[in-house]
Amino acid sequence: MSKPELAQHDPDFSSALRTRVGPEGWKKWFTSVRHEVVEETLYLVAPSDFHIRWLRTNYQTTIDEVAAATFGPQTVIEYLITDRPDVTEEPSPAPDRLGDRAPEEAPATNRNQAPAHPPKFLSKYVFDTFVAGQSNQLALAAAKRVSEGPGQNYNPLFIYGGAGLGKTHLLHAIGHYTRTHLPTATVRYMTSENFFNEFVDGIRTRRMDSFKHRYRTIDVLLLDDIQFFEGKEQVLEEVFHTFNTLHELGHQMVLSCDRPPKDLGIADRLRSRFQWGLLADIGPPDLETRLAILRRNATDYASTPVPDEVLEFIARHVTDNIRELEGALTRVTACAALTDQKISVELARSELRGLIPDPATTPPSGPEILEVTAATYGHDLADLQGPSRVQPLATHRQIAMYLCRELTDLSLPKIGKVLGGRDHTTVMHGINKIKKLLTKDPELARQISHLSGILWKR
Repeated sequence: MSKPELAQHDPDFSSALRTRVGPEGWKKWFTSVRHEVVEETLYLVAPSDFHIRWLRTNYQTTIDEVAAATFGPQTVIEYLITDRPDVTEEPSPAPDRLGDRAPEEAPATNRNQAPAHPPKFLSKYVFDTFVAGQSNQLALAAAKRVSEGPGQNYNPLFIYGGAGLGKTHLLHAIGHYTRTHLPTATVRYMTSENFFNEFVDGIRTRRMDSFKHRYRTIDVLLLDDIQFFEGKEQVLEEVFHTFNTLHELGHQMVLSCDRPPKDLGIADRLRSRFQWGLLADIGPPDLETRLAILRRNATDYASTPVPDEVLEFIARHVTDNIRELEGALTRVTACAALTDQKISVELARSELRGLIPDPATTPPSGPEILEVTAATYGHDLADLQGPSRVQPLATHRQIAMYLCRELTDLSLPKIGKVLGGRDHTTVMHGINKIKKLLTKDPELARQISHLSGILWKR
């Protein structure tokens, strides 16, 4: 089935979307976009990577809301590129899988069609495009090790961290690598929401045996965003039994979540199983990593060269997550292209003014943190930078390390340099010690909150 123009394909969806984005936005960004609905997935087919990045940055919330209102709240949005689907399709499933037709009934697909089955592994999410840094090196190394020998190392692998930091990228990369090097293995990526929907559908259609067979015989199961299961007792019970079966068979499981297992509202027996293998966290990228990500994106996607000073400006001011970072670059380059302006720091400052903090809220520097910590606890600056390990000086020094990590973009070696030339392992030990103390020492938490308040007001 060919992909007609979006405006002609579904009047309700198109009309609602056109109303929301306005005539100008519609003409510029949606008349060249087509769409296809396959099962519960809405495919938006755009002419380029650049076009997709702009839609995601500027219209994602609107698209999500209109799609949910038109096709149902379970609708998943996927983006494809005209004549070059940005996915690696999974082989046609066996006929007994839920919602699937027998292979002979499936229509043939070509480069200009949405796939008959939802895409599984995005082609750009491979190990080669994952930018490594201090905040994600353990998760990346573990993901590669798991890919090289599924079921042999770190089973399960539990990757956790905030939104937009690369967890989904790593799960797709594992899928790509495993499928390439072990073509006979059954590899399946699922969001937890889709897993839940299939579970409910299995109950509704009385085909739970088919559901269980599908998931309990997989060689590599990649389950994304498992925090979605909180409070869903029936599906958690199914996850528990699926986990046990796969683990006993020596099959690999990789799970992602926005927090560690200990912070999930699930039964202890399942929480303990999630902790059987390796827990690997992904933190916000430091300045060097953010700059590397921007340089890669500028090389791969920007139609014109982006000056280094512009990349550094964006990297210093957009710090929360990688999606926002990439979106900021797209916004600046798109504005330059659409208005025929030169890409400059001035243009970036203007376009990103909503993301750039006021000078009054500029993050403190490492030396400022050291100075305030020393003054608050009655130490000389030289004491915090010196070799003495007497208490409470040593703990106060570790508090300064923790604040440097939390309030600045400094890497561990640079924090060590601020603290008198200490190596990164010493800094990491100090930060981890304060993190542990914070979970059981309310007074320490109050002191650190007080220090943070002073530093932000400087």
